Parts: sequence; C-alpha cells; structure tokens
Amino acid sequence: MTTTLTPPPQQDDLADSLRTRSLPAAAPRAIHVLAVVLVVAGLFTDLRLAVLGYALAWFVPLWSRLVEGRRKAVDRLVTLLVASAFGLALIPLGSIMWSVLEKGLPVLSSEFFTYSMRNVVGEGGGIYHAIVGTLLITAGATVISVPIGLFTAIYLIEYGDDSRLSTWIRFLVDVMTGIPSIVAGLFAYALFVVFFGDGVRMGIGGAVALSVLMIPVVVRSCEEMLKLVPNELREASYALGVPKWRTIVKVVLPTALAGIVTGITLAIARVIGETAPLLVIAGATDSVNFNLFDGRMATLPVFTYSSIMQPGVPPEPSIERAWGAALVLLIIVMLLNLVARLVSHFFSPQGER
Repeated sequence: MTTTLTPPPQQDDLADSLRTRSLPAAAPRAIHVLAVVLVVAGLFTDLRLAVLGYALAWFVPLWSRLVEGRRKAVDRLVTLLVASAFGLALIPLGSIMWSVLEKGLPVLSSEFFTYSMRNVVGEGGGIYHAIVGTLLITAGATVISVPIGLFTAIYLIEYGDDSRLSTWIRFLVDVMTGIPSIVAGLFAYALFVVFFGDGVRMGIGGAVALSVLMIPVVVRSCEEMLKLVPNELREASYALGVPKWRTIVKVVLPTALAGIVTGITLAIARVIGETAPLLVIAGATDSVNFNLFDGRMATLPVFTYSSIMQPGVPPEPSIERAWGAALVLLIIVMLLNLVARLVSHFFSPQGER
C-alpha cells in the first residue's frame, strides 16, 4: 500500500482559507470615491490634500489584509497600483486640456474663424487662413498617402507572402515610422528645390512632407486589418472561380473596411498637428491661399508657433490668438478621433460592435 504524503499548507494560505469574512461592498467604493475627490481637489488647490487622498486609498488593501487575507489584499493592491498609473498618465493630459480651454475659449468668436491676419496689427484678426491651409495640406497628404499605403498593405498580405521584397518593405516601413518630422520637411524641401530652386515654399510641399510621415502609419494599420480577414472568405471566393484581384476588391477590402478607415483617420490626426516640416517647406503667411501649388500657406501649428515666437508689440493679442488656434487644432484632432470611433462602430460586422 502506497501512502502519498501531501505537504502541509503554508501558514498564510491556511490563514486565508480559514477566513470567510469580506469587506462591506460599499465601504471600499466610498473610500475610493473620497480619495479621488481629494486627489482631484488637491491638484487644483493644495497638493497636501492630494497626498492625503492618495494615502487614504491605501487604507483599503491594508484593511483587506486584516479582514480578507493575503490573496484578496494583493488583488486590491494591484488594482490600486494600476489605477494609480492610469491617473498619473491622465495628469499631463488634464493639465494640457485645462490650460488650452482656459486660455483659448475666451478668444473664440465669429471674427476669429472668418478673418485672416492680413493687414492686422495688434488686436483683431483670426485664423481663417490657417484653417484653410491646414485642411488643404492635410487633404493633399491624404490623397498621396492613402493609395500608396493601401496598395502597399495589399501587396504585403495578398501577394508578398514571405518574399525578400516584402521583408525589405516591412523593414523600410518600420524605419519610416521612427524618422523625426523635421527630416520629412527637409526631404520635401530638397525635392522641391531640385525643380523650383532655392527658397521654395509651397503648400503641396507640405502635403508631401506630411505624406512621408503618414504613409507608414497607413501601411501598418491597413496591413493589420487585412490580416484579420479570415482565409476562409478568400478560399470560398476562389472556389467560385473569382479571380484574385476581384476577391480583394469585393471580399477582402469590404470586410476590413471599418479598420482601414479608422486607421486612415487616426493617421490624419497624427500628422495634422505637425509643425516642423510645414515650417520648412510650406512657410507662413498672413493671407488666405487656396492654391496648393503657388506660394506660401499658413497652417494652424505654424500659426501657433509664429504667434508665440514672434508676438509683436504688444504681445498679448498675438499670444491669445495662439491659444485660440491651439484649441481649434485640438478640437479638430478630437473630432477626427471621434469620427474614427464612429466609423469603427457602424461599419464593423454586427457581432464585433
């Protein structure tokens, strides 16, 4: 007869197994709510109040250790650490949002959106010329980037397989993802200098510079979405005698449409706030310019930068306009992200919403 000896349970595990009590359900929630209120209030008034609120949040895992045992206490402790990291990440975002709203909202008016800075000194004027330039240059970059990025992604997934060319393309896309934005501006400037000479400043040059930054994002996002299309759909189409190109157009792309549009929208939001490349190749102007191929074009990031760095005399009106332009740019980026969410929701398959 064989006797199996089982090791005695650890003292902490045995103590945990003997505990059947738990904290009142409402007590930890009330403590956490009070702690959050104290932390938020302390950030705007007195930091000592925020420290007190955070210290209060640590009372819950300590209390749990005495009542519920080690395992439940560790679970509550890890939850507190994760929530703390999330709150710490929100502090810079909240600070930026508060500063931009506080200083930018008083500037917004009908005149601010419908007037340019042509012949304006001191108070008055607006960002109409910068809004027009931003929308036109971003639209030009989108027209350049989306076909190149989408077709590249289609090649990598549908035709490239694991060929050497596809490996090199993926490597180059990864390299392009990490290049500084000023390098994209210098590339566009060097390209246009070859055709138009030194000192060239054109809106289309800004679109080319932004497309250099936008293409790798589009490639990566579209590639990942195309990977999610089940191979069974492709095989079913091939079994019906449908050629490959038509399978891609009628089956693969419609299936991945929501993710592709979302990725493109997020790529637009990524480049619309770039300043350095536009400062190099698109330049700055106080007048409205609707022609991408002729002359300088103002954009919201460059307008904000110029208003801060060269405020004029007196400087206050120019700085106020800079905060207003920053708020408008922030609103545009938030709207683009909202559009991406809505597209992902309404165009996704019913079961994935």
